[in-house]
Order: sequence, then C-alpha cells, then structure tokens
Amino acid sequence: MRDLALTINEPISKNRQLAEHSLPSTFAEVVKIVKTFILQEFDCEIAKNQLYYHTREHIDNVQRRADIIFQAIHPYCPGLVADDIARTSLLLNLCAVAHDGIQIFSPQTQPYTSRQRQPGVSETLTIEKLLNYIKDLNQQLQEQCVDDSVLFTDADMTIIQEAIEATICAYDAANQSIYQPALYNQDKNLSLVAKILAIADIGSLGMDGVAAFNKEGGLLFLEENPDIVPIILDQTLETLNVDNPELYENIRQRLLKRARFQINFAKSRLMRFPQELTVFPVETIPILIDIFQYLNPETIQEIELTTPTEKDTSLEVLLDFFQLKQLVKEYS
Repeated sequence: MRDLALTINEPISKNRQLAEHSLPSTFAEVVKIVKTFILQEFDCEIAKNQLYYHTREHIDNVQRRADIIFQAIHPYCPGLVADDIARTSLLLNLCAVAHDGIQIFSPQTQPYTSRQRQPGVSETLTIEKLLNYIKDLNQQLQEQCVDDSVLFTDADMTIIQEAIEATICAYDAANQSIYQPALYNQDKNLSLVAKILAIADIGSLGMDGVAAFNKEGGLLFLEENPDIVPIILDQTLETLNVDNPELYENIRQRLLKRARFQINFAKSRLMRFPQELTVFPVETIPILIDIFQYLNPETIQEIELTTPTEKDTSLEVLLDFFQLKQLVKEYS
C-alpha cells in the first residue's frame, strides 16, 4: 500500500478512514476501510440505543455462520470462478458486519411495554448510510488516482443492498413467528450473498443449538425491555412482588410472551427451512442440512419441554430460564 496523500480536507465524519489508512491497493483493503467505519459507528449505536442483542457479538456470530456456509457450498455454485469467490466472500463478510448498523425503535406511547421496530426501517437506513459512505469513499479514492479495479462497483453495491434487505423480517400471524420474505419471492433471483446472509442471520438455533438460542432470547428481551435493567441492577426485583405487584405481573407477562415466542420461532424455523433451501443450488441442500444440524424435531421437543410457558409460571423461574440477572451483569 502506498502512503495516502495528506491533502484530504473533507469532513472527518466522511473521511476519517482515509486519514487513518494508507492508500489501498486491493479491494480487500477498501473493504477493510468500510468495515472499520461501520464498526465505529455501530459502537455508538449500541451505547445510544442500549442494545443487548444487536452488538458486536451478534455480528461475530453472523460472520462466523455465514463464512461456514459459504466455504461449504461455494464449490457447488455455478459461475463462481476464483476471483468471484474472493470478492463474494469479502462482500458477504462486509454485509454481515453492516446489516444491523442502525436500529430504530418506534416511539413508545405506554410505559412498561416492549420496544418495537417497524419492519424494514432500520435496514433501509442502514443501507442508505452504508452506500453513501461507499460512494463517497470511491470518489475520494478516484481523486487519489487509485485503480478502479479495487473500488466498489455498481454490481457490488446492488449485492450489498439486496443482502441487507434479505434480512428484513416479517411477522407471520398464523405461526406467531417471524420469517424473511425475500427468501420466498420467486420473482427475484437473489444473489448468493443475500441468501447466505439471510439464513445465517437467524440461524443460531440450527447451527449453534438450544443454549445459544435461549441466550439470544434473553438478550433480545433485554434490548426490547430496557426498563427492566435498572430494576435488576439495584436488586429491587427481589421484592417487587410485594413492593409493586402490578409491575411484577407486567414483567412476568412480558417474559411469558417471550418464552412462548421462543417455541413458536423454533417451530417456524424447522417448518420453513426446507422451503428456504430451495433458493440454493440443489447440490448444496444436503450440505446445508448437515450445517444446520440442530434443526430437527428432537431439538424442537427439547425446547418445548424446557421452556417455561405455563400461565402461572413465576417471574423468578422466567428470570432464571433466560439468565437475565447474569446477562445484565455481563452486558451492562
């Protein structure tokens, strides 16, 4: 890498990555610049919005799962030559890092309720911010006479947008769970990056097992119900049933709802997985079934038997199941 010229006078918010790096000479180095920017911005998002699930740990897990899938199936994907494999891998990794870069919650009109996200809002803003940064970066590098071959192409940016859009979830009222509609759009030929990112994003149960799935449930509950965090930290939760029985019951009901969703989501993943696999080359389907080794009836039965969902389940039992006290201490 050659030394970057020190004549860049654009605002730091757009150009600090160039100021901190040598002039890139490969596409991998340009991707690294973008990833550094995204992660710095994401750290601010985590702190600002009190995120527990959408954190660097989630990013790491999605990166890991996506890479496992890609490395296993790319030899069976027609049209991927050596250069395409390297570039596709870089784009997949970047999308895994960036896909949850912005988290927007709807305004809460009632106290002691779970925070909600409108489907697609966070993803749309994430795409806009990411692509604007990439376009600015491309322009600046061109001005520095960097070879066009190492810059993001229009095709790259289309793949990035499509991949992040593929992670948008919708609610299925019939199954009381969520799914990714992009995987069911027969009129759109999704890129390999989009397909892999989608199933990797919500693939913790199938690839990582029940313990990881339950932990994610606890982290999602904390993220969507941050009002419980100070109650856990100051230990007023211990006597809440006496001091504030109404709030005790409110939190208990919210946790029961989350526990029931856990079961519905697990069942939905098993039910939907065969259809989702049809978007992949047929030769890869047995490989993907092996990769998602925990997505089977035995796992669903284990979740049903161990997840507390009886209507009279105590708050203490629910707190212990989701390990909320431990998670608050670890992640706050």
